Amino acid sequence: MTYCVGLQTNRGLVFMSDTRTNAGVDNISTYRKLYTWEVPGERALVLMTAGNLATTQAVVSLLDERNLAPDDRNPSLLTVPSMFQAANLIGDTLRSVIVSRLEGGRESTTTFNATMILGGQVAGSPPRLYLIYSAGNFIEAQTDTPFFQIGETKYGRPILVRAYDPDMDFARATKLLMVSFDSTIRANLSVGTPLDLQILETDTFRLGHSRRIEDTDPDWRAVSDGWSDALRTAFESLPDVDVPA
Repeated sequence: MTYCVGLQTNRGLVFMSDTRTNAGVDNISTYRKLYTWEVPGERALVLMTAGNLATTQAVVSLLDERNLAPDDRNPSLLTVPSMFQAANLIGDTLRSVIVSRLEGGRESTTTFNATMILGGQVAGSPPRLYLIYSAGNFIEAQTDTPFFQIGETKYGRPILVRAYDPDMDFARATKLLMVSFDSTIRANLSVGTPLDLQILETDTFRLGHSRRIEDTDPDWRAVSDGWSDALRTAFESLPDVDVPA
């Protein structure tokens, strides 16, 4: 399993993903699930993946191949005219990879399922954030739904719903995502550090701050330990419940 979040703020987009992949409790590996592309001054894109690892790696490889020879393999992520067209290209690629696996004699699409979060900005339009499904279709983040999660989503969602603010700066947005991931990691062994962070600031048209967050990272440890202390303090401050002896 995995956990990835793409967050849309008034300042830009913030992405975070874990790197844990497991095929059982005794077969745990680390794989990057956050991928980036850019044409500085013209576009910057971020893709995060969850689901069947072979499927997601095949999709990313096909997208990269298109970028290596854009004149011969048009369209590519480096040439599509909009983020909508980028989402459409990735959705079509994802669906074609799954269909090709089924043509090899497999019977269940769920074996190869994957979901993806795409975000970025192409010159001439504002930043966009999409959630792409295995069928190749996708939805776009809106004011009422300013973030997307994929993978093990349930444990990290409450803090996002309660604390999200569209005007938050990147430092606060990163802290919010760290809390969301800490809650998930503590509740589910299939999600774990290191984490990958990527920031895209609006109208810069280039990749912004990126960072790999290890378990020993001082900011991560401060947020994780501080959140635990804050929860215990909040719990103790609640009024006692009247229960008969």
